[in-house]
Amino acid sequence: MKRNRKKGKIKGLSGKEIRIVSYLELEGRRFFIRKDIENFFKNTNEMNVYIHKLRKKGRIIKINREKYYLIPIQAYEGKWSEHPFIIIDEMCNGKGYCIGGKSAAHYWGLIEQIPTEIEVFSMTRQGRKKIFGFVINFRRIRKLPKYIKRKIKEHSFLIAAKEESRKWK
Repeated sequence: MKRNRKKGKIKGLSGKEIRIVSYLELEGRRFFIRKDIENFFKNTNEMNVYIHKLRKKGRIIKINREKYYLIPIQAYEGKWSEHPFIIIDEMCNGKGYCIGGKSAAHYWGLIEQIPTEIEVFSMTRQGRKKIFGFVINFRRIRKLPKYIKRKIKEHSFLIAAKEESRKWK
């Protein structure tokens, strides 16, 4: 007899999945790579299976080719969010990008309107990506605008300088 599951309800975790999630939370690693959890598995195939299961259950989200984000156990019904600037920094591995456009103008207090999407200038990435309910618009350019390194929640990110942001006002 099958049980009807309510939409948005978290599926149960196996013993090994709980060990992986609790290890990452105890270490304070919300963002992690495969190398961080490889000691839990016999081989890479087994690791791929468990990563797939955790992604399907909504416990981890793939950020880029090798990086994942762990949804913590304390997340209500599996819903969680992180500051968009932190996600962008992790997606780009902390280099070769700059947050610009209206997001930068809003950050510097030049406009009051909260932007619907975040514009990111990058030397390597392009396209749109939706993650945690916000849209990131990557624009590939040859030379990054003048930027400043700032911090949110002890995590640094690169944002266009205030002078550069004035043109998006």
